[in-house]
Amino acid sequence: MLKNFSKQYSILILKIKTMKTNIITICLLFLTLTALSQNITGIWNGAIEVDKDTKFNFIFNIKENGKTYQTTVDIPTQRVNGIKALKTLVTADSLINGKLVEGLNSFSLNLSRNSVLETPKLNRPQEPLKPYSYIEEKVSFVNKDAKIKLAGTFTRPKENKKYPVAILISGSGPQDRDETISQHKPFLVLADYLTKQGIAVLRYDDRGFGASTGNHSRATTYDFALDVISAIDYLRTRDDVDANKIGLIGHSEGGIIAPLVANKADNVAFIISLAGTGISGTELSVIQSKTMRPFPVPDEAVYEKAIREAIKIAKQNKDISVIKPELMEHYNETIAPILKNLGVPEVKVNEIITSLVAMRTTKWVRYFYDYNPADEYEKVNCPVLSLNGSLDTQVEAKINQNGLRNALTNGKNKDFEIIELEGFNHLFQKAKTGKMDEYSDIEETFSPKVLNIISDWILKRV
Repeated sequence: MLKNFSKQYSILILKIKTMKTNIITICLLFLTLTALSQNITGIWNGAIEVDKDTKFNFIFNIKENGKTYQTTVDIPTQRVNGIKALKTLVTADSLINGKLVEGLNSFSLNLSRNSVLETPKLNRPQEPLKPYSYIEEKVSFVNKDAKIKLAGTFTRPKENKKYPVAILISGSGPQDRDETISQHKPFLVLADYLTKQGIAVLRYDDRGFGASTGNHSRATTYDFALDVISAIDYLRTRDDVDANKIGLIGHSEGGIIAPLVANKADNVAFIISLAGTGISGTELSVIQSKTMRPFPVPDEAVYEKAIREAIKIAKQNKDISVIKPELMEHYNETIAPILKNLGVPEVKVNEIITSLVAMRTTKWVRYFYDYNPADEYEKVNCPVLSLNGSLDTQVEAKINQNGLRNALTNGKNKDFEIIELEGFNHLFQKAKTGKMDEYSDIEETFSPKVLNIISDWILKRV
């Protein structure tokens, strides 16, 4: 409910899950200028400047739904649309300015009702242009247990016959069917390439995103695996699909969803893991907490111990209402002193700690901590191809591929290949540093060399 208090400040809080599995908390400051109610619904837009060369545009669409508000967010700079806010809380009604908080970072975000900010169009030569040389069909299928509809795109060559099919499984966070990341559409490029090689492709919007229904924030890796199984069931009803030649291509988290699917569904033809992991979620989280940390620490061993303890607290079999205070206390004893010694203001420290607690206690991440894809890969019997880039800064190639190699060897899988690709990043772009802020600057969306490896490997098996 809106409450009108003259010159009263209040806050709209949006929580949005991103591709990096973090929760972005966007705090927007509201101010009632007069006692007269003003309508805050509609389109608001603004931008944050990460540095002098990096700017992200945001478009907020706030709608009233009875006594509550619903917000969707577009980030045109990233070519991402329709992100649904987990929660919209409003207690005043005239939007002025605010702050975006992601982990340890905070940026000013001022919104207005001015015309929508335009984003410079970057050259993406690999993206196909219509009309396509193949059949493209908008499709949907249902996960009956979850009571959700998943919407996607099916592509196949024009000849009327049964085709082998690859289902594309996106990485972490809500993704559209093209897996739009950093102004690239890797799944669009991959689907186009494979279809031209005679392999049909199904790609779809993640649950709760794009045209798909459901709630992404309440789902785990296991739930996403059930969505893929629903996709397989749907494909087997089509007369242009070879039901015995349906395989899975998973990127990042998609690479750890795939073996779950293969071990629950019948007759999966193949798995391709693109930048997938081969170690437990706990170990990956510890590694990423160290390698992607934006601040120095006086003692790495002490810091790692603190992170491991935080994860141990977060994954306890207790109610979240009990876990969060324990985690808050732990962070205030371990991380807060480090930040204060770096000169971070106390108010900012409190924001950071609150954000870290929220990030550590989502349903998705608590499942992820105890999930080790190697356990599932050890049971997989179908052919497996693992590709990782040597410059991947999100999923380090060697430790993860060693985990997969050991699992597949122990499971006596008769057909697997593990390849570390020199000079490629997490998106399989030829890169210089492999860092995430380099993704959008690279014109290439998906290396033709890697696309060729993928299609050749599939065609030899189907």
